[in-house]
Amino acid sequence: MNTTSILIDIRKIVRSINIESKRIEKNYGISIPQLLCLNYLNEQKELKSTSSRIKAFLQLNASTVTGIINRLQQKGMVAKLPNPEDKRSSSIALTKKGKELLLNTPDLLHQRLSAKLEGLPADQIAQLQNSLDLITKLLEIEEIDAAPLISDDELKNKEKS
Repeated sequence: MNTTSILIDIRKIVRSINIESKRIEKNYGISIPQLLCLNYLNEQKELKSTSSRIKAFLQLNASTVTGIINRLQQKGMVAKLPNPEDKRSSSIALTKKGKELLLNTPDLLHQRLSAKLEGLPADQIAQLQNSLDLITKLLEIEEIDAAPLISDDELKNKEKS
């Protein structure tokens, strides 16, 4: 068996994530984490949430989430609404412009993959998980903190290092 094919398949996965990220940025003017933030807000009651809940959902650090929210606010896709009961806090709300953008964007790679994984039998899911666990161990990357969602900011940081 030729192990090169495994490396090529991993490279295809990484490359497809990079291509999708660049396509979304070029065609819609937002990053994948920004789009994930908009999707999250769209699924919330009254189309709003707090920064801390967005941070927990995206599993990114506070400064990164603040940057995402600020850029979306500058683009008019979210609005910061002051909390009338506590002037120190605010809610982040999806705007009409943000909602319209969501109606025009395609499903993301991880959304398509999730839907297909849900259709697999349990034994295939277990086999796939075991294979991915083995690759993680072989690469000695078990300790790397990773969110279930892949963000463009993470990819950019990895490319710089």
